[in-house]
Amino acid sequence: FSWFYADENLVGNLASMSTGERIKTIQKMPDSMKKKREIRNKVLKKTTKKSNHCGTQLSCCTQGLQGTGVSFRRFGNSLSEYFHLLQLQHKTLKIIGAQFGTSVLSYFIFLKWLLTFNIFSFLVNFGFITVPQFVAAEPNNLSFTGLELFTGAGYFQQTVLYYGFYTNATISKIENGLSYNMQLAYIFTVGMYFVICFFILWLSIAKSFCRNFINPQAYSGNASKLLCTWDFNITNEKAVKLKQKNLSTQIKEDLAEVNREVLNFSVRERVVRIVIHLVSWIAFLGTAVAACAGVYFLSINNLKLFVKGHKNDLESQPALLVLPIVASLLNAFIPFFYSWLGHLERFQTPGQQIYTTMIRNVILKISIVGILCNYWLSIVATSESQCWETLVGQDIYRLVLADFIFCLLGSFFGEFLRRIIGTTVCVSLGLPEFDIARNVLDLIYAQTLTWIGILFSPLLPGIQMIAFSILFYVKKVSLMMNCQPPRKVWRTAQMTTSFMFLLFFPSFLGVLSVIGVTVWRLKPSEQCGPFRGLSSMYAAVSEWIKVLENYTASKWVVWIYHNLITSKLFFFILTGFVLIITYLYWQITEGRKTMTELLRKQIINVIKDKRFLLEKLREVQRV
Repeated sequence: FSWFYADENLVGNLASMSTGERIKTIQKMPDSMKKKREIRNKVLKKTTKKSNHCGTQLSCCTQGLQGTGVSFRRFGNSLSEYFHLLQLQHKTLKIIGAQFGTSVLSYFIFLKWLLTFNIFSFLVNFGFITVPQFVAAEPNNLSFTGLELFTGAGYFQQTVLYYGFYTNATISKIENGLSYNMQLAYIFTVGMYFVICFFILWLSIAKSFCRNFINPQAYSGNASKLLCTWDFNITNEKAVKLKQKNLSTQIKEDLAEVNREVLNFSVRERVVRIVIHLVSWIAFLGTAVAACAGVYFLSINNLKLFVKGHKNDLESQPALLVLPIVASLLNAFIPFFYSWLGHLERFQTPGQQIYTTMIRNVILKISIVGILCNYWLSIVATSESQCWETLVGQDIYRLVLADFIFCLLGSFFGEFLRRIIGTTVCVSLGLPEFDIARNVLDLIYAQTLTWIGILFSPLLPGIQMIAFSILFYVKKVSLMMNCQPPRKVWRTAQMTTSFMFLLFFPSFLGVLSVIGVTVWRLKPSEQCGPFRGLSSMYAAVSEWIKVLENYTASKWVVWIYHNLITSKLFFFILTGFVLIITYLYWQITEGRKTMTELLRKQIINVIKDKRFLLEKLREVQRV
């Protein structure tokens, strides 16, 4: 009964508080989330009863406002709980980090980050480009056979999936009402999206760089990790064991970093290692050059067969898959050879092996993407095709789909079959380890294709979003069933920074150069797309500025365009401003480092004082 009355008093005290104070008080309570929700619901019921009891003294308007506020709060709380239930990936990441360490965990964190990126891209493109096009869309007269799901041609040609379907007219549903300029919407949406991506990537790299390179001790917190990191709100037995295993893995990685041994080799061993490295790099360069040459000649053949012939019949559509299948086959299976070369070289640390393999995979994949971009912009764009932008969009669609299928096959051949061989045929091999370098570069390659294809296929991020969602759970299941934890425990806090940097350069900056050439230099198709009839896509912005010069109320837009957007001095000043912000952020981080060092010293002093007191107590007990 005492507990019941205490609970009632707590609810009464909370009900008398304001909404903000009540929320903060409930959040600070040292209880489980279930208990906090029960208390919150009791408080809401009590406040609702009070408002109903005082209904005779309040006006109808006040009662309505209070009821609406309570309903919105309940709806918001229910919505937050619903989204919390949807975050199943959070538990998965905890399990992966506890069993396989931070090296494997970094891949799944990067994959989840890319998935969020594509969700944002899809919502932006769908909201500002695709939805308005539905208003002016014409009926599709082509029949759907199912083969279009693999080729991207045929029926999909006259849908919102590709650039060529979008109108160049100003959309207006009501006469003399608001209008929607499709040309400006298309180029501004794509342009603003890339600007936002640039700042998100730059801030993410800066934050991760400061955390893992400039000030690693402030965030790793070896002392605080051992003494102050336990969450006493955890009461579930499985959650407790998972938390213990996670902390144990992190401490092992930190100790391995501290106790890392430097191996001393003899002169003969050094010569042998140098020879092996040279042979490995020659083999890498040979395979990369051969793969790029194959993709180049195949792309030329692809143009002769399909671009100039304008074939869209069912017999020729399967042949469209030759180029994406060969390119994806090379991107999927040559990295297995590079991983074998890394094992052959026998690096001192797993980090050296992963970074070397990543560099080789980056060179291979970016070279293939560069050859394909040259093929699209130099050959396809100048061909006699009626809508070369749609052809490029179809090629990228097929590449994204083929790459996704081969990523799934890579999990099957690289992990499942390897496990079967290592447990039945050749037991000495054992279970395979998760190949971080190969899998990360697969993600970067897929995201690069998506960024290039946004201009030619606005809904491509939605397709990549579905692919990444499936890939997350396939890789998780394959990891749990087929792979073993790394044999050498090592700390990989800096790997996430490396992943983001590789995504930024050369991937993102290379995509910006391709988009820039397409928008400013290439002439759009005459018979399709929102920019038909213009000398370039950017000419739509120049013509819009000329129209605004006739309106006095829009002079500020014209001034911004002439003095900021087209000014080299402005971008020079903006670059200096970004560098200053980066420097200030670094100074703030250094301040955090000083505070962390003071806190660490205080913890050490407290431990010393506790030891001193314990020794005194033991002496007193002896006396």
